[in-house]
Amino acid sequence: MPQSGAAAPPSSAAAPPPSPSARFPDAAPTVGRGAPRGGGAAQAPSRRPGAPAQTPTETTARLRPIPAAPEAETAAGTDVPAPRAAVPPSGPAAPRTPDPALSWSTPHDPRPLISFGEPEGYDGLARPRPLGGRPRPQAVAAAVCLVLGVGLLTGAVTGSWLAGDSGDDGARSAYTEAGDLWHSVPVDQLFPPTLLGKGAGPGGADRTWTRVAVAPDGDCAGAFDRLLAKALDPVGCSRLLRATYTDATQSYVTTVGLLFTKADAAAMTALADRFEKQGLGRREDLMPLPYAAKDTVAAGFGAPQRASWTVSVLTDAPVVVYAVSGWADGRTVDEPEPAEEAIKSGAASAPAQAGLGHEAKGLADRVERALRKNIGTPTEHPS
Repeated sequence: MPQSGAAAPPSSAAAPPPSPSARFPDAAPTVGRGAPRGGGAAQAPSRRPGAPAQTPTETTARLRPIPAAPEAETAAGTDVPAPRAAVPPSGPAAPRTPDPALSWSTPHDPRPLISFGEPEGYDGLARPRPLGGRPRPQAVAAAVCLVLGVGLLTGAVTGSWLAGDSGDDGARSAYTEAGDLWHSVPVDQLFPPTLLGKGAGPGGADRTWTRVAVAPDGDCAGAFDRLLAKALDPVGCSRLLRATYTDATQSYVTTVGLLFTKADAAAMTALADRFEKQGLGRREDLMPLPYAAKDTVAAGFGAPQRASWTVSVLTDAPVVVYAVSGWADGRTVDEPEPAEEAIKSGAASAPAQAGLGHEAKGLADRVERALRKNIGTPTEHPS
């Protein structure tokens, strides 16, 4: 007789026997889960005859549901699913075949490929930038220095070309300064009132010269004989300064001249080479003219009274320095002699015996020294 409160066993006519796969139902157990969907009193689930009663705890591992084959059909009028494929036996003895879908090298990998993007950084303005793209500070500094160096070099070359500079700023500055001395330096510095010539006389005797007249500065018109003016024409005439001196005994008079030219250093060098190679400074027809000042001991000092002379073409300044000497009493000279010849030992001409070559050479050298002192260059012809 059935126990009180227990559900009646299902009749054989109510439902067909469960399929073998129904032993592991896909639905979760309903033991202890409350009332059925239709409401009413809770009923214990049905079980097969002879099966142990179900408990709230289930120790059987659940298997993943496998969809039925397309051709399988559910039995009509029942809730029993179609039979599924047999589950391979489990246990230590059962061989395990790796699933190709889980292999990294499978050509049929259904998972999408994932690539990692390049990481980003930020610059000083918080702007994103790729990491590793920052140039090295040394490379940036080298590039900046290169650009600045090229710019400075280009500017210097362009400025030098526009200004006509030869590239030697120091030499050009001194050369230009020397060409401006005629109006920037007082006359007493170019032609000192008194000049001392220690050892400048014949036999090393000392000389003292006193300035007696200074000619007004002007151009070179009428200041030279025709041939000498033609020889000096390639360098031009910017300004001519002249002064006349006498010795301590007032026996001799000497005119010293500074011709400031318009030429550059190359033209002055060419003229100096021509004077040296062709001996123009020793030609009698190329003697400079004296400056005769009225009411002085040099009042009668004219072209016929010229006895000795010297001409020096400077190459480091646009200046030609010259001097011409004669007697103060106005006597004429039939055979003038250049100073370079008259100061030689054993010279027997009248200008050499009187020391007029030393007068011209000594005064020209002292005036040239005064000129160089104002431009800061050493004296070329010490004596």
